Amino acid sequence: MNKPLIGISTYLVEKASWGVWELPAALLPAGYPRLVQAAGGLASMLPPDEPSYAAEVVARLDGVVVAGGPDVDPSHYGAPRDDRTGPPAPERDAWELALIRAALDSGTPLLGICRGMQLLNVALGGTLIQHLDGHVAAPGVFSTHPVRPVPGTLYAAIAPAPADVPTYHHQAVDRLAPALVPSAHAEDGTIEAIELPSPAWALGVQWHPEMGEDVRVMGALVREARGRG
Repeated sequence: MNKPLIGISTYLVEKASWGVWELPAALLPAGYPRLVQAAGGLASMLPPDEPSYAAEVVARLDGVVVAGGPDVDPSHYGAPRDDRTGPPAPERDAWELALIRAALDSGTPLLGICRGMQLLNVALGGTLIQHLDGHVAAPGVFSTHPVRPVPGTLYAAIAPAPADVPTYHHQAVDRLAPALVPSAHAEDGTIEAIELPSPAWALGVQWHPEMGEDVRVMGALVREARGRG
């Protein structure tokens, strides 16, 4: 059976260093492709491009992952910028919003991770909390906390029991988009997973599965993508 091709969005940075080189680069933490591969998929990087090309790109994929990264520009959900919101990433915002909309329009299985979950909510009309304490241990350090699935959801079918997950975020869902349902919560009530109701396959998780050993979420995406292919 052919392995499904899973596209993963990437950073686009002005300067990165490797070997003797220091150049602009499209970057993706290795945990993302490794998790796709461990789940049985083929990983393809999707650096920011002209948003009008998103539908053509998604048409060649079996599944889409919108990866973690910088804060979403609050202009996308009609809010003034909080002083604690990070610098904007306009090219990435525009590209990933276009990827999300193309995946939803085409029925291509979609997984949003951290920023990707937040963008899914924004793309469908939701808003974000621009600063949340307690979900970052220290700059550049992942921590863990438990999340509890909501019974009857896609996420609960994937992971039916509470689980400790790798976390690193200071923003979260505020007003949930009308089309979405919450499918997991942290102990403090923060929405930790969101999804579109069946028969769509679109799931967002606030944590970073690529930083742990649990392949269930990515495995579910890969199985759905294989079935579609």
